Amino acid sequence: MLSFVAGLVNVCGVMQIQILTTNVTGHFAYFAENIVLNKYAVAITFILYVTAFLAGAFCSSLLIELFSRKSVVSSYVFPISIEIICLLFVAFFGDATVHPYVIASILLFAMGTQNALVSKISNSVVRTTHLTGLFTDLGIELSLLLFHKRNNQNIRKIKQNIYLKFVIILLFFFGSVLGGFLALQFHFKTLFVAVVCLILAMSYDYFKLSYVHLRRRLSH
Repeated sequence: MLSFVAGLVNVCGVMQIQILTTNVTGHFAYFAENIVLNKYAVAITFILYVTAFLAGAFCSSLLIELFSRKSVVSSYVFPISIEIICLLFVAFFGDATVHPYVIASILLFAMGTQNALVSKISNSVVRTTHLTGLFTDLGIELSLLLFHKRNNQNIRKIKQNIYLKFVIILLFFFGSVLGGFLALQFHFKTLFVAVVCLILAMSYDYFKLSYVHLRRRLSH
């Protein structure tokens, strides 16, 4: 679900303000290009984008660490809530007079928040805001199916990892395509779809955790 959100946010940023808003790799290339062309003011803008993504990741991880040690329902609620606030702001005001650089920074902050959240949940196994690492890991795991020793347990684990990465990649693409069609009609209002998905993800986390706590109480 979070991968679907990232795909949708990414295509909204590209179509509405022509700026990548879910990863920072391309921004380093643009930064270097503008330094070479002596466009230092523009180059600084790309550093701000990178800093926004970094700030989102920092805040997400900080909140998870702080609230995971306290008696709260779920420490993941807080980073997702911040992401929802960011997306709602852009959805309401992105089509108005807000400067594209500000919009891009807010979306990058939100995606940095999400990326750190998923990284913490999966112990750095998966990312959802960009696909470079996923395609790399997928290629490695596909090769392991051919050359790995026939240990059923290891093969099963590799296949599970491949399935997970396929699902994440497909949902990113699906979010991008659907978001593209919606952005043509609704512009940044398309991000309301992403907000609904995040609320559903947060609700699932809450009810699953409540169910686990209930089962523990009943077992005792």
